[in-house]
Amino acid sequence: MYLSRLRLNPTRRDARRLVGSPQAMHAAVMGSHHPESSSNPAGRVLWRLDNYASHDLQLYVVSPSRPDFTGLLEQAGWPTQISWDTTNYAAFLANIDDGQSWSYRLTANPVRVLARDSASVTGRGKVSPHLTVGQQQAWLAKHSHTWGFSLPADDNFGVETEVRERHTTSFGRREPSDAGRRASVSLTRATFKGVLTVTDPDALRSALARGMGRAKAYGCGLMTLAPPPR
Repeated sequence: MYLSRLRLNPTRRDARRLVGSPQAMHAAVMGSHHPESSSNPAGRVLWRLDNYASHDLQLYVVSPSRPDFTGLLEQAGWPTQISWDTTNYAAFLANIDDGQSWSYRLTANPVRVLARDSASVTGRGKVSPHLTVGQQQAWLAKHSHTWGFSLPADDNFGVETEVRERHTTSFGRREPSDAGRRASVSLTRATFKGVLTVTDPDALRSALARGMGRAKAYGCGLMTLAPPPR
């Protein structure tokens, strides 16, 4: 597994196009990897955009094969910086242990599945996004144990989790069964920041390599860890 970070230039037309279309960004990221990366049992290709300032747009990518982002950066990067950082993520994952504390950042698609409607053609309940800060924090707390970590308690919202960059994006998606038809997709994303404690190292390693929640192809599900503040 590999973790990569590259800087995009938000003033360039292609960069703005990629930022405005999660499907186009997904295609660009996948085009930077060997085709077998999409079916590797070790993990999947995940990506996340972090906008730290007006001219500081960073793309993080986790992948089972080593990527080559030359083409992507030639279109959407800085002309004098056609380079990126790639590290051995497998070595980092192997050192995750029970009881460790980490600062985390996660962009996710916090949703719930409603009770199945009797008129549903598919037999499945409708997927509905969580829109308030409290709902989104509760969503992360609910799933944290499945993903191998716990969050510190807080009297206000249940967990000490900062939720930022909450927004809903609409974009067109080409239908696989009908190449000529495009469907409109509405995607709710939220970025979570805080400190977690590892409770199940194997589960957390799997979640970091395979992603958390839905809409992984659209820039959701990638959590990064860093040493907690002292």
